Amino acid sequence: MKFLERIVENMEPKFAKGAKLEKLHPVFESFTTLAFTPKEVTHKGSHIRDGVDLKRTMMTVIIAMIPCLLFGMVGAGHWHYVANPTTDVDVTSFWASMGPKIWYGLGVLLPLIIVSYGVGLTVEFIFAIIKGHSLHEGFLVSGLLIPLIMPADVPLWMVAIAVAFAVLIGKEVFGGTGMNVVNVALTARAFLFFAYPTSMSGNSVWFGGQPDGFSGPTALGELATFTSDDQASWAFQNISEFTSKYTMEASWMGYIPGSIGETSAVACLIGAAILLFTGVASWRVMVSFFAGGLAMSALFNVWGANEFMLLEPLHMIALGGFFFGGVFMITDPVTASQTNTGKFIYGFLGGFLSIMIRVFNPAYPEGVMMAILFMNVMAPLIDHYVVQANVKRRLKRLKTA
Repeated sequence: MKFLERIVENMEPKFAKGAKLEKLHPVFESFTTLAFTPKEVTHKGSHIRDGVDLKRTMMTVIIAMIPCLLFGMVGAGHWHYVANPTTDVDVTSFWASMGPKIWYGLGVLLPLIIVSYGVGLTVEFIFAIIKGHSLHEGFLVSGLLIPLIMPADVPLWMVAIAVAFAVLIGKEVFGGTGMNVVNVALTARAFLFFAYPTSMSGNSVWFGGQPDGFSGPTALGELATFTSDDQASWAFQNISEFTSKYTMEASWMGYIPGSIGETSAVACLIGAAILLFTGVASWRVMVSFFAGGLAMSALFNVWGANEFMLLEPLHMIALGGFFFGGVFMITDPVTASQTNTGKFIYGFLGGFLSIMIRVFNPAYPEGVMMAILFMNVMAPLIDHYVVQANVKRRLKRLKTA
């Protein structure tokens, strides 16, 4: 590493102020600070020395996503071979014939990651050069989150457009990393959902290279048919038929179709343990999010207006992207509430609304994305009222002092 560092130091004068490559200094600085410890130090004022910076924080989140990434690779391969049977690959068990499944999944996921990082970093490099500032590390996480919340067979050009839109409209127009109001990865997902809904939702869900005429719904897609007025379109006659196909174990482990990194609640829990142990994610937001989802599901169980509402709360939150959203999306420290009390309110309402949108809107059975984006917008308002309530309490104590 010392050898590489010396090479970088010899190149640095070419990017200095007044040099030939001055305009590309933000790009050069971004690569050097990513690979090596930055040289900048604090010269005045009180400061705290700590080995944790934004770069290391982002890398911790990426490490926490690795279980979801690996499971998504196996899942993409498994469902591809379910759709395209071959005597060489055993699809009777999710974990059988791991070699071919992993290689196929890698072939699906790697292009998505390359396109996501390539387009996103290109847009950020352009803005860094125009504005003359260094590239921020925020997209290190968003660039991996976006492929994990996509169907495996989504066209790469769609991903490229969505990433460009998310970075431009969801991030750079607000000032870049740390200034965005909404989650960048969810902005990309929302753009694709509303621009190309047939490729992101509905009954024709990812199987990766499926033959003509072959499609398969997600578990939530089939569950939403219980709210249909046309009984002939119901996939199941009652909730017990649904749970016999999509068992509690399969739902928690992720042995069901869905977006690449979202299906396994267990993989998400491993990531949650890493984020909580390192202190990167707020336990207040995460715990309250799951509490809100369980509370809404329990209320629906009591109401029981249709079969959808009768699904057990623990089974309900294990389906779809609820766990992935609760671990990696709503805990985004930039778009979440900043006050401790606000974090509880913010997380609880996010989980509560996620399940509510699922049940009340059968055309959009996965409500996590819209619920979190809505709460991103509401987070500053929540903090405002929390702070105002604290001020009023202190003024009241002052009067009685």
